[in-house]
Amino acid sequence: MFVRLHSSFRLNNKSYTIDTLEKYAHSLVRSGEIHEVEIGDFLLDWLDEEDTIEASTSGSTGAPKSMDLSKEYMINSAKATGTFFKLPQDTSALLCLSAKYIAGKMMLVRAMVLGWRLDFIAPKSNPLDELFKQYDFCAMVPFQLDNSINRLHLIKKLIVGGGQIPGHLVAMVQGIETKIYETYGMTETVTHVAARRVNSKKRSADQTYFKALPQVVLSTDDRNCLVIKAPMVVEGSIVTNDIVDLMSYKKFNWKGRIDNVINSGGIKIHPEELERKLQLVIRERFFVASIPHESLGQQLILIVENYTDIVNTAVLMNKIKVLEGIHKYEIPKQIFLLKTFIETPTGKVHRTKNLQRLHENTLINL
Repeated sequence: MFVRLHSSFRLNNKSYTIDTLEKYAHSLVRSGEIHEVEIGDFLLDWLDEEDTIEASTSGSTGAPKSMDLSKEYMINSAKATGTFFKLPQDTSALLCLSAKYIAGKMMLVRAMVLGWRLDFIAPKSNPLDELFKQYDFCAMVPFQLDNSINRLHLIKKLIVGGGQIPGHLVAMVQGIETKIYETYGMTETVTHVAARRVNSKKRSADQTYFKALPQVVLSTDDRNCLVIKAPMVVEGSIVTNDIVDLMSYKKFNWKGRIDNVINSGGIKIHPEELERKLQLVIRERFFVASIPHESLGQQLILIVENYTDIVNTAVLMNKIKVLEGIHKYEIPKQIFLLKTFIETPTGKVHRTKNLQRLHENTLINL
């Protein structure tokens, strides 16, 4: 495949030809820091004669796996992002994610294809702390957003992926000038295929539903799980395990993962929906799950990360019981504490492994 660099492309304020970019990539691999080596490795893969790039999934819904992504599809995805978010040639952008995963790779592809001026820094938890330059566009994970609230004036448009934005963060970004979007996608779809604005001044329905990118058509299967048809980035259709309320072939509300659904006494509880309610009274990281129960089948439990040893389960339970909008069947029967949560390689809470750790620590029959 012939790779072309946009004439306006800049990387850390320098312009490149294919030859000079390849030399620079080699220098990053030879003597760069870890995040620079990852960037160098990707650039060398991008500039070679192969038609595909190897990418790894995050491992949040199963074991991480590698797959080959079409460079043509990655170019198409970059163009769709540019159109959807109105990011033309000469957009200034910041890369603060690892180029080991698709989100970081695609920031580089967008810059090369669309002619952006891209700067990269180490993918740390507080990426904006030592910056004073303003950027048109940036991508982060929720944890980085949480640590960047006071410096978001440096970013005009921000996309947040790799996990749901917690409710307390959504509340904190209201009124901020930065346009913040939560994205939906996966490695298989070459990053995001839909997004929703979370801090619109109009406080409209835009803050609840996801809108598909150009040339993406949505539907559901008989489980009410989302089906994605995006011919510009993937062959055929992708059938997900994400339960949604489909509003149209372009819009949906996300409810949660079907493999996380809890059936307690015949009542189906969507953990992610319940977690959105509980975020109003729990600042620490947490998730809800279930343990086997003789009569109910599954009993609802709450697992909270107690890193600072300040969580009082009795006090927390009382807060949950009086929480507005909580149903009696949504009140956890037990609260368990773990000192630290096990994470996926991309920083998401690994539900399965944390449940296993809970089992080992408490001898619960999970």
